[in-house]
Amino acid sequence: MKPGLIFLLVCLSIFLLEFVDCQKDEKVTKNVAKSKKQNVGKKVKAAATKKTKGKRKMKKVSVKVPAKIFIMSQLLGKGRFQKPPDILVIPAGDRLVLRCKGKHISWAYPSYLDEEDEGRFSITHRERYSQLVVANSTGADTGEYSCWALYCDTETCRKDDSKTGSTYVFFTDPRELFVPTNDYYEAVQLRTDRHTRLPCQVTNPLAKVSLHREFPPEVIPVDGKLITFDVKKGFVIHKALPLFAGTVYCVASYQGLRQSSTKYLLIFTNYPSAPPSATITASSSSVSLGVNFNVTCTALGEIDIEVDFTWEFPGQQLGRPTYTREIQEPVYVDSQMRQLSRSVLLVDEARPVDDGLYKCVAQNLQGKTTVSTHVNVLPRTTPGQK
Repeated sequence: MKPGLIFLLVCLSIFLLEFVDCQKDEKVTKNVAKSKKQNVGKKVKAAATKKTKGKRKMKKVSVKVPAKIFIMSQLLGKGRFQKPPDILVIPAGDRLVLRCKGKHISWAYPSYLDEEDEGRFSITHRERYSQLVVANSTGADTGEYSCWALYCDTETCRKDDSKTGSTYVFFTDPRELFVPTNDYYEAVQLRTDRHTRLPCQVTNPLAKVSLHREFPPEVIPVDGKLITFDVKKGFVIHKALPLFAGTVYCVASYQGLRQSSTKYLLIFTNYPSAPPSATITASSSSVSLGVNFNVTCTALGEIDIEVDFTWEFPGQQLGRPTYTREIQEPVYVDSQMRQLSRSVLLVDEARPVDDGLYKCVAQNLQGKTTVSTHVNVLPRTTPGQK
């Protein structure tokens, strides 16, 4: 073989060997780069996940208040029960059957039904429910019917406010628009410290009801603020005023029928908001034998509010005669007119038995306040005695 050809083959072999090595290096470099790229991706993802976990929002936990369970149902037909509405209208003469679920059930209903002796009214307790029945109903049965479950332990039972039921039942009577009562005339105290309710219960919720004064005869306006009317409660006087005093009554009308209710004698009473604020003072804390003295009890209260005074004193049990004088007068305190009531206990010619504690009790319709003071009776001084 010629030397030139041999040299050419040798050079070609070296070139091929170097080319193969370069391809291997390039492949290794690509794999390393790819591996680094994947690792970088994983690190970023891991970091992002960690960051996200750090900022994860706390879930809001809402505490739900258990809803009240309505346990009352009304019998509609054989085996058919449904929840009664707030107001139930039933013709007089029809039968009312109410059932309340629970092992221990208590009921509330028009109070006069407790005196029902004709067998029209009954309550039966079963293992899983209690049932109330009003048969041959009349307009007098109109009123609120309610029930509630009782939670009982080994000793006592108490009301479970979460399980209740109620409905107001009107037993419509075409001849009686007002629920019958035993009283033709009823006295009602019209107190300044609370609302006054005139029941005027009607048997039909569709009846139109008005309030009337007997003398002078007039219709009393119902403005929705000072006086309101609720078909289930009657008329409510929200603020007692002296002008409301007197005899009033209600008038109901429906489909040509017009009837009057029981008459109510409203007696206005300026009722105190609190017991009287009282103080007591003696003309002298120490007196000599034979000297006259007095003890004064003072009460500050509201205008036209009567305050009664009673006394307890040392000589009372021995029949020691005493005298009291009472005075009432208006005064201004902090730019407001108040009533000052005063009782003065007069003691003539002090004796040893008059030594001791003097107690005054000031009382009004809201309560009483007791105050006391001590009086010392000293021996009689003689001329020249220091």
